[in-house]
Amino acid sequence: MQYKVEIEQLLQEAQSITFACVEEVENYRIRLLGKKGVLGDLFEKFKTIPNEEKREVGQALNALKTAVENAIATAREKFENTVSDSREIDDLTRPSGGENGHRHPIWQIRDKIIDIFSRIGFVVAEGPEIEDDWHNFSALNFPPDHPARDMQDTFFVESGDNTNNISLRTHTSSVQVRIMEKQKPPIRAIFPGRVYRNEAISARAHCFFHQVEGLYIDKNVSFADLRETLLYFAKEMFGSSTKIRLRPSYFPFTEPSAEMDIECSLCGGKGCPFCKHTGWVEILGCGMVDPNVLENCNIDSKVYSGFAFGMGIERQANLKYGVKDLRLFSENDKRFLAQF
Repeated sequence: MQYKVEIEQLLQEAQSITFACVEEVENYRIRLLGKKGVLGDLFEKFKTIPNEEKREVGQALNALKTAVENAIATAREKFENTVSDSREIDDLTRPSGGENGHRHPIWQIRDKIIDIFSRIGFVVAEGPEIEDDWHNFSALNFPPDHPARDMQDTFFVESGDNTNNISLRTHTSSVQVRIMEKQKPPIRAIFPGRVYRNEAISARAHCFFHQVEGLYIDKNVSFADLRETLLYFAKEMFGSSTKIRLRPSYFPFTEPSAEMDIECSLCGGKGCPFCKHTGWVEILGCGMVDPNVLENCNIDSKVYSGFAFGMGIERQANLKYGVKDLRLFSENDKRFLAQF
């Protein structure tokens, strides 16, 4: 199949490519990752791949994208270091030595989440951070006067009537809507990105944070599929002995809805201050996609069903690294970041 051959050839190129100058790096980036780049075309063609091949091809596509991004990042770092070294030689009064940089802990967790879900066929999709009312609220079963809108304090960019307000997105669920509008089922994708809410900044909350949401739509998708998917994620992220539980909850865009807890890793479920002596720690929300949401996106809810989930990346980093203050992730304190 020519499609798979092209992916493999591009992957080999990304793993072996060398650059003579910064301009070559930028040209390569535009060719592969630009708005009209090769990767964009490949992800568009992915929609036509037979269902039985989507998992394999999706994993290959994600591996290619990661390899391309790594090749570009490595090359940029190389040329930046070359410039830095030449300046240090020119200025003999500069202190000697230096430190190597590394990826931010939030980005490390983001990449790990993407890697876990890519192994079971989820592809990555992204969308705009400034959204209209339809994609951020109305299509997700938030009528203009629905009390559920009060669940999320919003930063409005441009005021108007209730159906046209422009705002900073409050969740990456807006990307789910955009994907459902453009792509016919089956759909299996995750949506990482930054979101914004008008909240007081504290150790437990911030006015911006990062999410990864997921969506799977196909025929005969059940709550059991949702549970097994999330159990797989929890075991891969927090260890093979991790236990989960699902508690009934409410979200406008899913029915039934649930919140998922994992057994506290600090006390082994016995109860401690970190888990508020319950033995469990909440990590994400989830549920079956409400039929109204499917119909809003022109997907026949009598034929298709699906599940969705959403998690805060900072929350996963808190649990993974034992960080209790969200503010540390955005304050750029080198003493904190050097630990990762």
